[in-house]
Amino acid sequence: MPDLSHGDDVAAVNSLRSAVMRLSRRLKHQRVDESLSPTEMSVLGTLSLCGRATPGELARKEHVQPPSMTRIVALLEAKGLVRLEPHPEDRRQKVVTRTEQAEAMLEESRAKRNAFLATLVENLDDDEWAKLRAAAPVLEKLAHL
Repeated sequence: MPDLSHGDDVAAVNSLRSAVMRLSRRLKHQRVDESLSPTEMSVLGTLSLCGRATPGELARKEHVQPPSMTRIVALLEAKGLVRLEPHPEDRRQKVVTRTEQAEAMLEESRAKRNAFLATLVENLDDDEWAKLRAAAPVLEKLAHL
C-alpha cells in the first residue's frame, strides 16, 4: 500500500496520474466518429462489455446521474446506436442494447486506438515493453475499482 506521506510514493502517484491523463487525452483524439462525445463512446463501450443494461445500471457504471444517462441513451437511440426494449421482469423499466452499427463503430474505433498505441509502443525497448505488459492488468484493475 502506498505511503502518501512518503515522497517517493507521492511522486509515483503524481506521475501515474499525469501520464494516464495525458495518454487518455491523446487516445480521445483517435476517434472514428467525431459526432459522439467521449461519454457516449464510453456508454457504448460499457454496453459492449455487459451486453445490455437498464439506464440506471449504465448511470452507475458510468458514474453519472440517472437523468444524464436518460439523455445520453436518447441521443444514442436517435443516432441508431442503441435500442430500448421492455425489461423482461419490470414493465416500468427499459433495457438498453447496442445495435450492429454501434458494434461496428466500436470495432473501428478500437482498431484505430490500438494502432495509435502500437506506434507509441514501437518507441519502447524490450525491457520497457515487458514492464508495460506486466502493468496492463494492474491498470485495468485500477480502472474498474
